[in-house]
Amino acid sequence: MTARSMLRLGTRGSLLAIAQSRLVMRALLAADPGVDIELVTFSTPGDRNRSVPLSTVREPDFFSADIDAALRDGRIDLAVHSLKDLPLGDRPGIRTAAVPRREDPRDVVVFRPGIDALLRNGECLRIGSSSQRRSHLTHAFLRDALPRLQDAEPRLAHVPLRGPVEQRLRRIRLERSDPHALDGVVLALAGLARLWGDRDGHSCIAPLLADTRLMVLPLGACPTAPGQGALAVDCRADDEALAERLAVIDDAPSARRVRRELGLLAALPADARGGFAATSVHHERCGTLLFVQSCHGAEARSRLIWKGPPPPRSARAWDGAEWIRASQYRPAERLDLGKAPAMFLAHWRALPPHARLPEGARCWVSGLASWRELARRGQWVEGCADNLGFRAITTTLAAPVLRLPPLAAWTVLTREDAVGSWAGTGVGAVRATYAIDEPHDAAALQEIRSGLASATHFFWGSAAQYRALRRWLPAGSHHACGPGKTFEALHEDGVANLQAFPSRREWQSWVA
Repeated sequence: MTARSMLRLGTRGSLLAIAQSRLVMRALLAADPGVDIELVTFSTPGDRNRSVPLSTVREPDFFSADIDAALRDGRIDLAVHSLKDLPLGDRPGIRTAAVPRREDPRDVVVFRPGIDALLRNGECLRIGSSSQRRSHLTHAFLRDALPRLQDAEPRLAHVPLRGPVEQRLRRIRLERSDPHALDGVVLALAGLARLWGDRDGHSCIAPLLADTRLMVLPLGACPTAPGQGALAVDCRADDEALAERLAVIDDAPSARRVRRELGLLAALPADARGGFAATSVHHERCGTLLFVQSCHGAEARSRLIWKGPPPPRSARAWDGAEWIRASQYRPAERLDLGKAPAMFLAHWRALPPHARLPEGARCWVSGLASWRELARRGQWVEGCADNLGFRAITTTLAAPVLRLPPLAAWTVLTREDAVGSWAGTGVGAVRATYAIDEPHDAAALQEIRSGLASATHFFWGSAAQYRALRRWLPAGSHHACGPGKTFEALHEDGVANLQAFPSRREWQSWVA
């Protein structure tokens, strides 16, 4: 691998395709400084025909046909594609030799400057998206996720969208009177991130993103196209030497996860694939989580696939409902949130009803329930942790294209007894904005104790809840909780038989 050699890399000619190919080039050069790589750009059928909606395209090689032909006949040696754009079946004479480490697979909605005023005035928002899946999922989500700045639910209209990323972004910069103008566009976060990190891509999209509002869509509500965020590096099937050289940039976990997503897609009838979404991510405590949604007409069915523990043969479940009903929420009497540029709310209760976040503060939350409640109150939320814990999104928060401040500038709002659990996370400040007072009603306590005594499996909403009740728990109990701060605290307390679950609902299904 030390001999000087020239490789011709084929790619589409868009800014994003070139940015992705440059990433692959840099990875190959880092592994083998003796190689020279020449970019060869192509115009594919998908590039030449931008008038047809993608939902009506029937050619599986719409974005790859010309590049595949050049690879087969030797005009190029390798090619880089967005993996989700490739045909599902085999391509004779071609092999995918590497799937590099996957970029963040989430979708993001980029809203035009002044979107708050449009919401406040009750304007119908025109949202551009490139697929049936995106239109269906984002419509259902945004109705609850956009801040309620007037009495009525936000009004939305979805518009088919084609073309390169920068062309799509330009449509939110047009005057609203222009028939081509949009108020928001749904894009892959991976594409934006790659353009932002590329010299040419950055100079193009940075002005287009100025003063825009973003929403990073949660995988629990809006999983993405199978394979989104992953690249495929192809070579000829008989070129063993080059395949071996390309293998050094392959990321086996990424390849394994996208193969599973694409396998689910391939198993569906062709007419059901346009509304199918599947995204898998790794979680340090729950393993691989595969978020799946199938959209058929007005109906959407969602599920989470993961490898949980073997189900119990028999279980008597206690999920804390009685405790929650009998406990008392106590917001902080005085609350000065200062001028923190970004805030993470561990629960919607962390923002008391009388409080507002500082003007211009970027807001992320723990999960979908908190997002929807804060949106109902008129608060703009930008993203959430899907109830998987703050650590699950730190990589996303660090994406330069999101233009978020470093963690040291963030403020976390949480409950009084949870402040200490944030030590060592790197966040700048942690504020106790509410407390949950234990039940004091004698009848309620008796009911709780009776439920505890007869249960075998417990789900804890907080470490404080467990600590208040542990003296009444039967020996040999099985304990469960979410995978975030509660798990960390219970683990530090030495709780035996403790299992992290992606959600309370998943635990309830497990013990049923």
